[in-house]
Amino acid sequence: MTIDKQHAHALLDRVPPDQMTAAVRFLEFLLLDPVGRSLAITPVEDEEISEEEEEAVARSKEWFKHNAGIPFEEIVAGLGFTMDQIRNHRIDEDRDPVS
Repeated sequence: MTIDKQHAHALLDRVPPDQMTAAVRFLEFLLLDPVGRSLAITPVEDEEISEEEEEAVARSKEWFKHNAGIPFEEIVAGLGFTMDQIRNHRIDEDRDPVS
């Protein structure tokens, strides 16, 4: 075991029982991927959903009961991108992304 790991174990052994849950959650937070970490610290949405938004969601759910969705790959191609660009988060420098 490395010295750093031994030190971490020693510190964990000193955490008071009433603080252990917080310590474990912090360690779990450290192990999250960057997206998971961002989601973990993002505040909960507390804005009320308007009646218009509720109706739009209901219309969307009803539409999907009777229609197939459009495959993501088809949307990507229709916008002029490749799946490799999407996977690698790249856009060709000489291409106007909004045209």
